Amino acid sequence: MTSVRFSELDGAAVGVWGAGREITSFADQLARRMPGASIVAAVFDAPPDDGVRDLLRAPAARILGPEEAVSGLGGCDVIVRSPGVSSHRPELSALRDAGVTVTTATGLWLCEHGGGGVIGVTGTKGKSTTAALACHLVRAAGRRARLAGNIGAPALDLFDDDDDAIVILELSSYQIADLLCGPEVALVTNLFREHTEWHGSEDAYRADKLRLLDLPGVRVAVVNGRDRRVATAATAAARVEFGTDSGWNATEAGLSRRGELVMPPDAIVLPGEHNLLNLCAALTALGALGVSIEDPAAALEGFEALPHRLQPVADSGGLTWIDDSISTTPESAIAALASFPGRELVLIGGGQDRGQDYAALGRALAERGARVIGVPSTGSRLIDCAVVAGLPPASALTASDLPGAVELARELAPIGAVVLLSPAAPSFDQYRDFEQRGELFAALARSRPA
Repeated sequence: MTSVRFSELDGAAVGVWGAGREITSFADQLARRMPGASIVAAVFDAPPDDGVRDLLRAPAARILGPEEAVSGLGGCDVIVRSPGVSSHRPELSALRDAGVTVTTATGLWLCEHGGGGVIGVTGTKGKSTTAALACHLVRAAGRRARLAGNIGAPALDLFDDDDDAIVILELSSYQIADLLCGPEVALVTNLFREHTEWHGSEDAYRADKLRLLDLPGVRVAVVNGRDRRVATAATAAARVEFGTDSGWNATEAGLSRRGELVMPPDAIVLPGEHNLLNLCAALTALGALGVSIEDPAAALEGFEALPHRLQPVADSGGLTWIDDSISTTPESAIAALASFPGRELVLIGGGQDRGQDYAALGRALAERGARVIGVPSTGSRLIDCAVVAGLPPASALTASDLPGAVELARELAPIGAVVLLSPAAPSFDQYRDFEQRGELFAALARSRPA
């Protein structure tokens, strides 16, 4: 594959596949900065709405279906895909074999900007929180910072900046899969089973994630020393670990650095050891760029949890309601359970079936003595695993939907308990995305007076 810079598109015939905020940003920047370029064809897996058609200046851009993709995009100089469009699709493979460059808007920006002053953050879980923490800490240190990628601004919108800000770029596996230019600092938080339908297999998912560490331009690889699949990944860059006593680490006593306690765990507003590890990751990456945070507790002042990530949404009926709708894996739900030690707990779990193995989560629920309410589509499997692990059947119930689960939680939960939405599954079988699922949960939790 050949890397392409955004500035090389002037005069080019461009194809796009998919829509979304990255494609919207790309079309806008192309029209403003590369007047000689034109989007000549756009492929959509479903009919696009009128707004997308207008954006692509149809009918100048031909609107194609997937069955026309290879013939319709074959004459393009470059194809810019939306991250949601799998780079493993056979149509895109055929186009690459024919010599057509396939990239993303984020890939165009990185190749144009270069990796200097950029921290690329990825991982199955924790990447958004880690990126947000890093951005907050940079600003607390008196430096300029921009948050971009999956959260913050689309990467191409950073062309509108003219300062020397440090860029914290949150990257999904969807963006990394065909990325050809890397950030100066590449950070991987962890790896669990996820997104196998997009990548084709669990091995391909892991490979696409970990290739971030070996991209041209990466000077330092920051890896989770507790996740051996990450810590032992091959990389030619300098390697720095977090999560061990050799650097920043999360311990029962709090945040430590090279074995010395720096701050207690309650100095961070985010509950759970996994969030303390996210802080370790952010501090390690910043150190790799020469940004030193001497007093993390003071630097964290004013930081707020991101929506749908262990977010308190209500104190109602003597219960604390926590929205962790971002939880799409069993591992993330286990971490959420551990974030509320000493509290009675009701977990609402279940969602899109991706072949999740709920045995470990079932054991964690049983060991905790929690109550669990399963919702479609995987809730019944979660319930079965919890009961097999020893949870009393009276503490493991199913509901037909989320409103029903919330009502059951009000009946099951003792006063003072935590009701935790941590589904351990994606949302797409019932909802547009995890945000919509979390917003519904919050509304239901607040639907009764405190």
